[in-house]
Amino acid sequence: MSSHAGTTSRTSPRRVDRHPRRATITCVVDDEALLTAWRAGDQRAGSELFHRHFDAVFRFFRNKVDRGVDDLVQRTFTRCVEFRQSIKKDSAFRAFLFGVARNVLREHYRGLKRRAREIDFERESVVDLGASPHSLIDGQRQQRLLLEGLRRISLEDQTLLELYYWERLTGVDLGEFLGVNENTARTRLRRARLRLEKTLAELEASRELLQSTIENLDRWAEGVRLQLAVSRSA
Repeated sequence: MSSHAGTTSRTSPRRVDRHPRRATITCVVDDEALLTAWRAGDQRAGSELFHRHFDAVFRFFRNKVDRGVDDLVQRTFTRCVEFRQSIKKDSAFRAFLFGVARNVLREHYRGLKRRAREIDFERESVVDLGASPHSLIDGQRQQRLLLEGLRRISLEDQTLLELYYWERLTGVDLGEFLGVNENTARTRLRRARLRLEKTLAELEASRELLQSTIENLDRWAEGVRLQLAVSRSA
């Protein structure tokens, strides 16, 4: 997804609260129906979408930057308001939302490095870019290892793996996010995981711990996800 620029729309939401109140919608409605209603002018539907996905966007940034998370979340939702009419009818809202978040993240890092060389997000990691995001103090060793490994692979690989393991994006959704077909998205996901496993092997001397982390990646990824959720509510 290409990045969007422009002035803030008059319909932009108020600053996003870290603990937002839920819009008053009495029944469970899927994202597609909410998006349709929002684009037709129903502000409650837009508020419900933001509430539903706020934690996921917060997590997206929390593990990739060391400061300014709230501002990046706000910019992401403001951008969604400005460009909500550009969402394709058959596209998943989450794929669009995370695409916007990725653009905002890239703009953030380019702003920090504006006088330096161009950033290659398919090669450079969070560690390479000088960030020190939240660390797991209470997490198990496998969780801490996984978190460190994610921060040492490329930002693009890190994003892809986190969207798959933390946010449960499907192959179709990942394809929309990347702007490729599902098969290509799944191939990129497999390669990203292999690069993560290689990085984990370089970080951990204990063969037993390494094997436990890799073989139970879903479990440890969910543990990291829950730890980051706790850090947000603290």
